[in-house]
Amino acid sequence: MQNGFVESFNGRLRDECLNKHQFRSYRHARDIIENWRINFNHYRPHTSLAGLTPREYANRSKEGKNLNRANL
Repeated sequence: MQNGFVESFNGRLRDECLNKHQFRSYRHARDIIENWRINFNHYRPHTSLAGLTPREYANRSKEGKNLNRANL
């Protein structure tokens, strides 16, 4: 294991996207992977963000509602 975060992400990408589709072409693969990436980065809740989506977390950060070491 080189980097736990990368290994975890690669496993999710493989399990949730790559293993579920048969790609007809390079373009088809790019489109499906891009759609998965957008969903993962904007709409899918993350346990590391207390169940928030990255978009919700970013909006809370702008409003100063997220706790971090600087707020304590």
